[in-house]
Amino acid sequence: MAAPTLVACGGVSTSGGGGSGALNFLSSQFNPGRGNAVGEDLLEPLALLNCKVAFNPVDPSVFSSTLQSQVDAGKVQVSLVGALHGELAQHASRLIDLDDVQSSLTDRGFATDILELGRLGGSTTKYIPWMQASYVMAINKKALQWLPAGADPQNLTYDQLLAWVTAARRGNGGKPVFGLPCGPKGLYHRFLQGFLLPSFTGGQIATFHSPEAVQAWQFMKELWANTAPASTNYDFMQEPLQRGEVLMAWEHVARVAAAPKAKPDDWLLVPAARGPKGLGYMLVVAGLGIPRNAPEADKAKEAIRALTLPDTQVDVLRNNSFFPVVKATLPSDLPQAVSLEAAAVQKQQNADEAIVSLPPVGLGAKDGEVSQIFQNTFKQICIDRKPIQQVLDSQAKALNTILDELKVPCWKPDPAGAACRVG
Repeated sequence: MAAPTLVACGGVSTSGGGGSGALNFLSSQFNPGRGNAVGEDLLEPLALLNCKVAFNPVDPSVFSSTLQSQVDAGKVQVSLVGALHGELAQHASRLIDLDDVQSSLTDRGFATDILELGRLGGSTTKYIPWMQASYVMAINKKALQWLPAGADPQNLTYDQLLAWVTAARRGNGGKPVFGLPCGPKGLYHRFLQGFLLPSFTGGQIATFHSPEAVQAWQFMKELWANTAPASTNYDFMQEPLQRGEVLMAWEHVARVAAAPKAKPDDWLLVPAARGPKGLGYMLVVAGLGIPRNAPEADKAKEAIRALTLPDTQVDVLRNNSFFPVVKATLPSDLPQAVSLEAAAVQKQQNADEAIVSLPPVGLGAKDGEVSQIFQNTFKQICIDRKPIQQVLDSQAKALNTILDELKVPCWKPDPAGAACRVG
């Protein structure tokens, strides 16, 4: 991690606490252990503030426990927090209102629906949008030789995707060319939550064991039969794509950006496929908030203003593949691989019958347990080949046990309102 030259009263540090008068910035994002280390593009605008900034990227569980323990004990050292929407939602009562900051940023051109997320279900702004991301398909053009007649890689159905990867496996001597990030740190549960189930059922939780969900998992079984078995070891798909172990993969934009970097003309980056209900996709939004009793709240507000400048947002896109949440003109000199991602994300969001999903919201320490239920469902159906309805009924009970305890509202695409649970 590279920090810019320290300026003013100290500049920026990435080594943790910054001492008295410093702006301590706690983030669940840009953690090098999760494959997206921070660089100068993020820190440079903070170096211009008239104070020392200590940027501390941590795992989500550490983020949550740190914020909770400091605020609840009344011993707050952190003045600025950055995290995903779902990670901030559980701490709404621990964050100050930021209506004044939002009012000062009307020139940024935030999308109305993303600003609404920052209210965390209440009437006041609890976080200012920071950046957004999604997941796309990366395709080496070598795989086009097996594309079914009449299929458009930019507008695939799941049936066409299955036919494509099946033909590719057969044409490749029985060796699959499609991969998924199903390793210990892979994000394949997000594919299930935000892409597969919404596309087949229109929901994520409420429809978990519906007849349409059975259809979705039948498709998933067939897709897995034509997926590289080594996918259970893949955490980041850009690496096997670069090595040529697979030619096609679904992945988070920040975890696939390196694949087309060296030879972008050899690659397509395309929207996810669509199912019977539409094109389900997951929108990942990160926000910036200020804890109650933060010692440097005014400096934190200045940092938020700096991090939402259009040029800063474009630099983060250029170097980290997280997309602007403000109105920003994308420059013509963006790396070609980033431009490919940007086009795919835009097509996905603007697609007819697009179904936007969010990662689980408000689950707190239970978030990992809910993710594990989706992973267990995948393993039992696709790898252990247990009966689909039996597995879904069993895992639905486990899911409801958690949700009945938490009593949180559902998140997109399930309808908001009453406490969320499997129907």
